[in-house]
Amino acid sequence: MKNDIKTLDLNLLKTFDALMDEGSVTRAAQRLSLTQPAVSGMLIRLRDYFCDPLFVRTSHGMVPTLRAKELAMPVKQILTDIAILLKPSKFEPMTAELTYTIVATDYAVKAVVVPLMAALKHRAPNIKISVRAVDNKRMYQQLSQGEVDLALVTPQTTPGELHGRALYEEDYVCIARRNHPLSANSEMTLEQFCKQEHILVSSEGSFSGVTDEALAKLSLTRRVGMSVNSFQVVPDILQVTDMIAVVPRRMVLTNNDLIILPLPLKVPGFTKSMAWHERTHRDPSHQWIRALCVEVSQHTGS
Repeated sequence: MKNDIKTLDLNLLKTFDALMDEGSVTRAAQRLSLTQPAVSGMLIRLRDYFCDPLFVRTSHGMVPTLRAKELAMPVKQILTDIAILLKPSKFEPMTAELTYTIVATDYAVKAVVVPLMAALKHRAPNIKISVRAVDNKRMYQQLSQGEVDLALVTPQTTPGELHGRALYEEDYVCIARRNHPLSANSEMTLEQFCKQEHILVSSEGSFSGVTDEALAKLSLTRRVGMSVNSFQVVPDILQVTDMIAVVPRRMVLTNNDLIILPLPLKVPGFTKSMAWHERTHRDPSHQWIRALCVEVSQHTGS
């Protein structure tokens, strides 16, 4: 390897990073706003500098060599550190212009992203938020490659290589439409709870969840008549049926059309947390947004 730093062009590292992320000379050129021949020429220089092919053409496109995979994270970290060096030392929210990408479930969008967006409009009006669905299998790769900035998850689903912080503890409540037959009851018995027809939220379409696990410990079962993959549709279904649902409390804090029925058993709650990669750990803008997530989360639940 020609390891003289004086001969290494920073643009070569940016090209290498784009090639790793895109897996294509054409797409890398588009990302860098360069011509395809220019990127091909830089790839030749990269191969010469690192004494390795770095990328090999196959029927499935360009595949990185083992050496390229070894270089991927150090190069991305170098580029991130340089970007931080070039930023103003003090982050100014009111004048900041950036796009911040968050992966979250529909529950986390309502519980965290909605109050975050409300706060941003007052404190950092030019920051854009992009929300994507959580993909646990790709989460680390998305964060490490800069495709995503923050993940709203739980400690159990956070890869160990990431930074993380708890936002709040969530508990479950039982909800129904305001004029539900049980709405006049000061207490709902366990028998009544089990006899009612329930809606369950499950990304896998399951008819069993944490509530059923709690019931099983008492040798009981409930009637689950519907399984949906989103919390957002639950209120609509409850409005047109006599069904009930056990959901996280923050899903219903602002819904005046639903009532909370006394839950006759203890259903274990969960911790909502956020996770991010080392590459953005010290970035002032990222630190500010993460701190705001903590602030709005704690305020919303109070």
